[in-house]
Amino acid sequence: MCRLVLNHADKFVEDPSGSSAGSGVSSSLGLAWASLGTETSGSILSPSQQNNLVGIKPTVGLTSRFLVIPISEHQDTIGPMARTVKDAAYLLQAIAGRDSRDNYTSAIPHPKNMPDYVAACQFEGLKGARIGIPSNVINLYVNTTQYAPVLSAFNSMVNVIKKAGGVVVDAPFTGLAEYRASGNSSIVLGADFRSGKSCLDQLVKPAANMTSDLEDYLGRLRTNPNKIHNLTQLRDWTESHPQEQWSPTARDVRIWNNSLALGFGNDDIRFWNAYQANLYLGGNATLLGAIQRNNLDAVILPTSFAAGFAAIVGSPVVTVPMGAYPANTTVRTNAFNVTTAGPNIPFGFAFLGDRFTEAKLISMAYALEQRTHIRDQVQPYTQPTIELADVVKRR
Repeated sequence: MCRLVLNHADKFVEDPSGSSAGSGVSSSLGLAWASLGTETSGSILSPSQQNNLVGIKPTVGLTSRFLVIPISEHQDTIGPMARTVKDAAYLLQAIAGRDSRDNYTSAIPHPKNMPDYVAACQFEGLKGARIGIPSNVINLYVNTTQYAPVLSAFNSMVNVIKKAGGVVVDAPFTGLAEYRASGNSSIVLGADFRSGKSCLDQLVKPAANMTSDLEDYLGRLRTNPNKIHNLTQLRDWTESHPQEQWSPTARDVRIWNNSLALGFGNDDIRFWNAYQANLYLGGNATLLGAIQRNNLDAVILPTSFAAGFAAIVGSPVVTVPMGAYPANTTVRTNAFNVTTAGPNIPFGFAFLGDRFTEAKLISMAYALEQRTHIRDQVQPYTQPTIELADVVKRR
C-alpha cells in the first residue's frame, strides 16, 4: 500500500516502511502472489503491517541466508510477506530447511521431518492455546495519543482470541527496564556488518561458502568491477559516485559510518559480551523468559512493539492485519517527510514465539485471521484491478 491517502483537501505519501518496502508494496497491490523480506529487526514485520499484509519473520536458521547481502549473521532471517496467512505458509514451506551453505540452518530440529506449515492453518488453532500479554510493555504506550487506536484494536483482537478458546494470561517482561536501557544491539549489528569471522564461527566450524557478513559476501562475487571488498571501500564509492548524488547529510551511509566508527568486528570480545547480553535481554529478561515461566504458546503484542524482543534472540514472529488509523488521525511524518501515521494507514497484530515454533504461531494467526478478515476492511486509496489469476494460465 505505497499510496496516496486523502486527508480532507490534502494529500500525503505513506511510508511503506523498510527495508523490505518493495516486497510489501508488490504483495499488497497484487504485483506478486507473495514476496520475500529480509529482517534484521523489523524489516519483515514493519512493511507487512504498513501494507496490511501477513508477514512471517522466521527463526534465525530456519531459512538460508546464502547470497543475501547481510547486516548481521546473528539476526538476519528471510521470510514471506503475503495477503493471507495460508499464502505466507505456502511460501515458508518452500524456503525452510537446511542448507550446507548456511551453517545456522544446522540448528533446525528434525530437518528430515519439517513441519507442515500449510496444514498448520487450522480454524481452531487458538483453542486451548496459552497466550501471554506483557502488560508492562503495553503500559509504556497506554497513555499516548498516537497508539490509542492501536491499543483499542489490540484489545478487540484479544477478545476474539478468548472467544476462540485461547487462554490469555498476564506475562510481564521482568527485565524490561534493562532491555530498554541497553545499547548492545547497536554493538552486535555494527560489529557483524563490518567483520570477517564471528566468535560463533570459531566455536562452530562454518560450512563451505557461508556468506556470514559483508566482506565475505563481497569476496564471493564472481565479478566485482569496482573492486569493492569491504565496508570502507563501499562507503567511499557511494560518496564519490555521481549517480548516488550523495551529500554530507545523506542517510544512506550514516549507519555504515557508525559501524566503521565502532572500531572492532565480531571477532572481538566486546562483540561477544554484547551478544551474550542480548541473549539474556531477549531471553530470560523478556520474551523467552515470559514464555517459559508461564508455559506459553505465544506472546502477543501490537506489531509496532514486537520486533526488537524477538530479533536479538532470533525468535519467530507472525504479524496479521489488525486495523487502521481512523479518519480523524493527525498526520505524523518522519525526518524524510513521509507519513508514518495518518488516516487509513494500517497496523498489525503480532504473535511472538520460542525458536522454531513457526507452525504453532501460524496456526494461531490463521485462526485469528479467519475470524476477523481485517485486511478486507482496510481499503487502500489505490487498489489492484488485475490479479495474477487474470494473466497466468491455470494448469
